[in-house]
Amino acid sequence: MRRGLIARSQTELPDAVLEARLSRVRATMAKAQLDALIVYTNNTRPAGVSWLTGFVPYWSEALLVVPREGEPYLVAALSFRVKTWIERVSRLGDVLHTPRVGLKAAQQIAAMRVGVNVGIVDFDGLPTGIAQDLHEAGQGLTFRDASAEFAALRAKADPTEIALTTKAATIARRALAAARGDDLNSIIAIVESEARANGAEEIYLAAVPDLERSSRFIRIEGDLPLGQQFALRATVAYKGAWIRLVRCFCRPQIAHDAAARFAAAVAVLPSERGFSGFRSWLVEGCRLTQPLDPLCGTRIDDARPLPAGALVSVQAWLSFEGVVLPLGAPALLGSDGEAASLLADPVFE
Repeated sequence: MRRGLIARSQTELPDAVLEARLSRVRATMAKAQLDALIVYTNNTRPAGVSWLTGFVPYWSEALLVVPREGEPYLVAALSFRVKTWIERVSRLGDVLHTPRVGLKAAQQIAAMRVGVNVGIVDFDGLPTGIAQDLHEAGQGLTFRDASAEFAALRAKADPTEIALTTKAATIARRALAAARGDDLNSIIAIVESEARANGAEEIYLAAVPDLERSSRFIRIEGDLPLGQQFALRATVAYKGAWIRLVRCFCRPQIAHDAAARFAAAVAVLPSERGFSGFRSWLVEGCRLTQPLDPLCGTRIDDARPLPAGALVSVQAWLSFEGVVLPLGAPALLGSDGEAASLLADPVFE
């Protein structure tokens, strides 16, 4: 369950932006001869529905149904008592409540007319029970995977996405800059408190307690000894925008030099050549419903293309003076031959 405040801001996410996205979706649906589109959401896969409606679930699951003609509506497993909250924080034509969201969604779509063609975003990732209910109640419907069409729509970030992602990066940087204390738990508590005070809807913190022993990030449970050199990674969500940012606690000159090499490597993305001198690297971004989906890197077998203008979070591990330093920051890939640029400076004074 999320612990941060989720609220709607017409200034940061105006109706006009959501309507423009829906118009693009409907145009794609018409070209693909789809009469309706289904997008699944839960608290770990909020990205598709939040992009179209602004809705971000605290818990449970739901299906967004986008008819080619008519307003989108949400079929939610949440109880009726949260209906007014959902309507307040999102832009939807209606909210329907039922424990079997697949059954209800299929019934609603089938009532449109006979022979409706339905596209499902992230078809293979749809929970089995929901898929079975869709087929049970929608025997006259034709279902097909619409992931490729949706991913193409999400490929290039619009100005509102860039602004929200930059805000998430700013929250993460301020929180990591506030880190202080003699033990890891107190440091993490300060960072989390700072992030939430600045508006983070969610923050997950991982750490490398001692860089001289390991460079692997772990979730901290219990008391762990803190080395002279360590690292923190903040994964922050703000109004549907998710980023990762890493801070290394080491000698300032090492941090500066490593960050400069990291920024230079990011600048030439989508080319991989900038990371040739790194131990490993990973690029994550949003294609469908997961906000930080692994796209490419040293351990990704089926790499996804990195489109121009996409928002991503990049992590890399660099050997530096006998220590492997983890580095990471969100970035915007360049368009029209421009270099990619970091949205947050990974150097902390």
